[in-house]
Amino acid sequence: MKHINSDTLIQLRTLLEAEQISLSKELSNIGIKNPITEDWQAVPMTTDGDADADYSDQADYIEDFESRIARLGEMEVRLKDVNDALEKMNDGTYGICEISGEPIELDRLHANPAARTSKAHMN
Repeated sequence: MKHINSDTLIQLRTLLEAEQISLSKELSNIGIKNPITEDWQAVPMTTDGDADADYSDQADYIEDFESRIARLGEMEVRLKDVNDALEKMNDGTYGICEISGEPIELDRLHANPAARTSKAHMN
């Protein structure tokens, strides 16, 4: 992390920690964490006991649940990236491209503090 000064590192850590909190809250709004696997699982929106829901309402519930599954998956991946970045900060390997081993550009880290690769290896 020699290419990142301590003030910048503090700023990036603050951004990551704020995102970690935000993602955790959002995940808990659409899912529950399985205590055994530690994976998040989407929960359907409540139907308020509407046993007489018509097919349109039932389709809406299914569509919402599928949307929750997709959002949950994306957020879970992002949370893992954020957690990994914070762990790398703790062990001194933060800001190093996972492909080339070269430093990740500072402007890339400011745009995405959880970046795993340099600009050359983004895709």
